[in-house]
Amino acid sequence: MKKEAGKRIKITGTGIYVPDKILTNADLEKMVDTSDEWIISRTGIKERRVASEDQATSDLAIEAGREALNSAGLKAKDIDLIIVGTSTPDTIFPSTGCWVQKGLGAGNVPAFDISAGCTGFLYGMILAEGLILSGAHKRILLIGGELLTKITNWEDRNTCVLFGDGAGAVVLEESDDESGMLSSYWKADGNLGELLYQPAGGSRIPATDQSVAQRLHYLHMKGNEVFKHAVKKMGEAAVEALKSAGLKKEDVDYLIPHQANMRIIEATGRRLKLPREKVFSNIHKYGNVSVASIPISIHELNEEGKLNKGNIVLMVAFGAGFTWAAVAYRW
Repeated sequence: MKKEAGKRIKITGTGIYVPDKILTNADLEKMVDTSDEWIISRTGIKERRVASEDQATSDLAIEAGREALNSAGLKAKDIDLIIVGTSTPDTIFPSTGCWVQKGLGAGNVPAFDISAGCTGFLYGMILAEGLILSGAHKRILLIGGELLTKITNWEDRNTCVLFGDGAGAVVLEESDDESGMLSSYWKADGNLGELLYQPAGGSRIPATDQSVAQRLHYLHMKGNEVFKHAVKKMGEAAVEALKSAGLKKEDVDYLIPHQANMRIIEATGRRLKLPREKVFSNIHKYGNVSVASIPISIHELNEEGKLNKGNIVLMVAFGAGFTWAAVAYRW
């Protein structure tokens, strides 16, 4: 979707929070039948962060949100909407957004969650754009936060090596210059839902002794099928977002793909014929932190001074649903 000339939203603050505990591949070698070499060669992951037993998703999201507000020179009372993307909410209800609102002391501003898997942050950006440009809201705090290690089956060697915990946040406002969101593209296909899902815990399979014994409350993934669709859909989204923005592949200064697997990241870069130095990756440090991966990546690029005025940044993600999306952005 191409944006109306002269009207766009931009990021005015960024923040992240990751737990202190680090789980290395060497640690995993003691837990399941795997090896550091096997994990790195297939995923690119060397370590991941793990939340403590008493931490919930909102705890991470609150800290990331505070940093984003400080970065933007704002206080919680200056925000008029909170959106949290997550697949691991503190509670089914209230929303994690409401717990974050309470923790930040943001008053009675509306707050809610987006459940779009790893694509949730980009879905949130697209939604925030409509709300800001319509005049409904002025400043939105958008957070992506996950505690995937709490729904990971630590006896499944194929999935337990992949996931970590973390949160990233941005403040979004209407742009007063040429910077900001240039275009977006978002899609979903519910026919692919069972390739990556948490079977139990909702109304389809409520919690019972049997559902717990069958490990249905853990994340289930058909890895090879997910890989195939992810590569195709992320490439599609990236190309379409560039087309809508009137940009060419050569215009991209940085590709920020969802950090799911190094092979998927590299395949997306090849689809766009981008040199390796333009494809951002931090998966070696955090693993797959789902909806938090793109906002964490934005923050790190910004903090490292790699984002310069006018840079074209292409963000792209896929996730459970299946969902997929891309955003073309001028820094």
